Amino acid sequence: MTVASALHTSELVGRFSKPQGFGDATLRSPRTDSIELLGGIPDPEVLPVAELTAATERVLLRSGVPALQYSRTEGITELREWIAAREGVSADRIIVTNGGFHGLSLAIQALINPGDLVAVDNPIFPLFLRGLELATTNILPVPVGAAGLDVDALEGQLRAGVRPKALYTVPDFHNPTQGSLSRPDRQRLVELAAQYGFVLLADNPYRELYFGTESASYREFNDSENVIHINTFTKTLGPGLRLGWLVVPNWLRSDISALRSRQDSHSSTLIQSIVAEALTHEETLFDATLDKARATYRNRAQVLATALETETQGALDIELPNGGLFLWPKIVSDRIDPQKLSESARSHGVDYQQGAFFPSGPGTEAARHLRLSFGHVSEENLKEGARRIGLAFKDQG
Repeated sequence: MTVASALHTSELVGRFSKPQGFGDATLRSPRTDSIELLGGIPDPEVLPVAELTAATERVLLRSGVPALQYSRTEGITELREWIAAREGVSADRIIVTNGGFHGLSLAIQALINPGDLVAVDNPIFPLFLRGLELATTNILPVPVGAAGLDVDALEGQLRAGVRPKALYTVPDFHNPTQGSLSRPDRQRLVELAAQYGFVLLADNPYRELYFGTESASYREFNDSENVIHINTFTKTLGPGLRLGWLVVPNWLRSDISALRSRQDSHSSTLIQSIVAEALTHEETLFDATLDKARATYRNRAQVLATALETETQGALDIELPNGGLFLWPKIVSDRIDPQKLSESARSHGVDYQQGAFFPSGPGTEAARHLRLSFGHVSEENLKEGARRIGLAFKDQG
């Protein structure tokens, strides 16, 4: 027996589910001639690169260079105060994280015991399930449609006696369905959490990327002691920053800080300092960046939808989203095999996420959908990608 063969990973690692392709496909090395409609990636042209560059220089020229030192577990004061003002809460409820997924991981570890039941979106952002399986695989799928989470279906389960420890949902421009909860449904959801004693994990990375005149309400989440509100700068300032935040209820503040201190101590002081400097040096920077992003993504969504309608000649049922970074068209004909369609599309040089990656349980038609990203793809390539998808449909007859 060799030394290597005698060594083993933990039981936890051994229980990891096999990746289906989502996430892994997004980050793999693409074909040089392929058009990738895979990930929720922001366009580099709308990110405030010059402002972040200038902020970096100012931060590194400060006396003593505090940005290169340790900082508080909860995050540096300047950034927490800026986020708190944006969220309309006190700064002591803000925990700075290494992006949104890290925030979800902290919430899971702070709340969920092995075997606990967690209600989840169906279809769902698949990477949440990967994070959840570190604690439990006991889930209750709840339908999600054009109006977001089906609150009636959830309430029916609760009245029948089902008792989840937590509920996970993406309330704005849901990934993948693009649905958003109405204000009355947000309030109902928060009230159900209080009535039945569960914690709502409101994952909101696309909240600021609305195409209309104003964002949906999120006061319902931040005013509740039954909600952990998760957000990130990933979609607005850049995923490479790995910077996000939690708005935590008062009763959880000290415990989640203690949990964080036992892991990586705190997010990068340097990155926090750069972002805080950029956002506070020029007060209009964030909203100006968002205005540019919204206009860009609104136009690209329309370009892709129009091109798909032309190139697929009615083979897809396409609904234009009100925000976010994705289209979620449905294959109209039952004669089309979604798996073969994806393979054919890839052979023509266009790749997307198959809807089959997204169900968390039965009772959804997600497998007959395509999730198409448009955020970082040029208009020219969106049109060409639609043409190649049209060729894939022709291959299927």
